[in-house]
Order: sequence, then structure tokens, then C-alpha cells
Amino acid sequence: MSALPKVARLVRRSTPLQVGIVIAFWLAGEALVRMFAAPLPGGMVGLLFLLLLLATRQLSALSIRRGAEWLLADMLLFFMPVALAVLDHREFLGLVGLKILFVILISTAAVMLVTAFAVDRCYRWRAGHVLAEADPR
Repeated sequence: MSALPKVARLVRRSTPLQVGIVIAFWLAGEALVRMFAAPLPGGMVGLLFLLLLLATRQLSALSIRRGAEWLLADMLLFFMPVALAVLDHREFLGLVGLKILFVILISTAAVMLVTAFAVDRCYRWRAGHVLAEADPR
């Protein structure tokens, strides 16, 4: 048996190796961005390269599935600094926090309403033009 299928089987069964693969693509993207002084996030470049390999089937999704699921399952750990910042500023847990929450909710609802209105207007405009082109009176 060739060494390549053994390595592939080992990677498919090992979550830490899969996480390492994802991190390696991230670091490679960082290196490329720094080397070419590109105004892009290195992680984005690395993950786009990973996506390209997945789309062209040069890399199997099974090779990173467990690692990606582990990273997504523990995503809350990546937001720990935010939780610690809230604990440092206890005023966010009181009236000030409620005011901020209210502003966030109202602004989110406003953005959703404006977006829905804009999409509706564009849809009606496009439907009107399609009907006008189809009816040559």
C-alpha cells in the first residue's frame, strides 16, 4: 500500500491534524499577504485558496470536515475577550446596556425594513419592465 492513502486515512481520522491544515492555510495566506503587501486579510486569502482546492476537488472535504466542525463548535471561545470586556464594564449589565441593546435592535430592524423596501421596489420595477418588453403595444 502506498504512503499517500495511509496519510489521507490518518488525516481523515485526526481532528488535530485537520485543524492544523486549516491553520496552515491561514498562515500561508498571511505569508502571501505580507510578501506582496496586499491590502487583504491573510486569513481570507488562505481560506479562499482552501476553497479553491475544495472546489477543484484537489482536496477532499473529508480531509478537513472534523477540524472545521471542531472549530465551529468551539467558536464561543474565540469571543471570550468580548465576554471579558463586558465583565470589566459592569455598566453594560444595567441601564446603559439596555439602552445599547435597544439601539442595536432598532437599528437592525430599520436596516431590515429598508432592505426589504428596496428589494420590493427593485422587484416591482424589474417586473414592470419585463411586462413592458413582453407586451409590444
